[in-house]
Amino acid sequence: MSDNQAWLRFYEELNDFLPSARRKTSFAIVFKGSPAIKNAIEEIGVPHVEIDLILVNGNPVNFSYRLKNDDHVSVYPVFEGMDISETQKLREKPLREPRFILDVHLGKLSKYIRLCGFDALFKMNLSDREIVRISVAEKRIILTRDRDLLKTKLVTHGYWIRSSKPDEQLKEVLRRFDLKNLLKPFSRCLECNGSLYYIPKDEIMDQLQPNTRDYYTEFSRCCGCKKIYWQGSHYEKMKDFIEELVI
Repeated sequence: MSDNQAWLRFYEELNDFLPSARRKTSFAIVFKGSPAIKNAIEEIGVPHVEIDLILVNGNPVNFSYRLKNDDHVSVYPVFEGMDISETQKLREKPLREPRFILDVHLGKLSKYIRLCGFDALFKMNLSDREIVRISVAEKRIILTRDRDLLKTKLVTHGYWIRSSKPDEQLKEVLRRFDLKNLLKPFSRCLECNGSLYYIPKDEIMDQLQPNTRDYYTEFSRCCGCKKIYWQGSHYEKMKDFIEELVI
């Protein structure tokens, strides 16, 4: 069987997965038979969940399309901030109420996401298989530093975190999923991800330190772990941190 050839070009942040020589340009791949385009793309190194639109010779195709000799393929990233379902059939729709699950490398990021008011599930003992299972069952977006995790066939929504710095990682997530207008700061527990609710001071007086009782009047409690929150000096620092993100 003779070799076939196709030309591929990846756009925008999908180039992060490619070696420098293949970024922002068309390049040829050689293949035998007629492999599914999903498999061909992931062999190059780009996880399918990072993709929202594939054009072959100018026409949209889905992941089951079989590559043919001399095909010209254009691959575009996920558009979580807008619905392009009329153009492509790779996913049903963007997740309009984003909920996340993070891998073992992103503990600090999970707290930052919770600080902004978003549901961010993180547990140190979750295996990759469990992360995928929970993601599918609960419609959570997988955030990971492991590209191979996002290549799992069952994964429908996910994002490979580029930066190694938690504050930059948070900026990535806010930008990628267009979340800046959806922030609800100080509405989730940083420790367990539970929702916070207002609780009268007189109901928790016996649980407060003397200085806290004397100087603060408004309190919230986590519905999960029952941790108590108030607007101390740490609150102002976190508030400033969030405001810097949305400038």
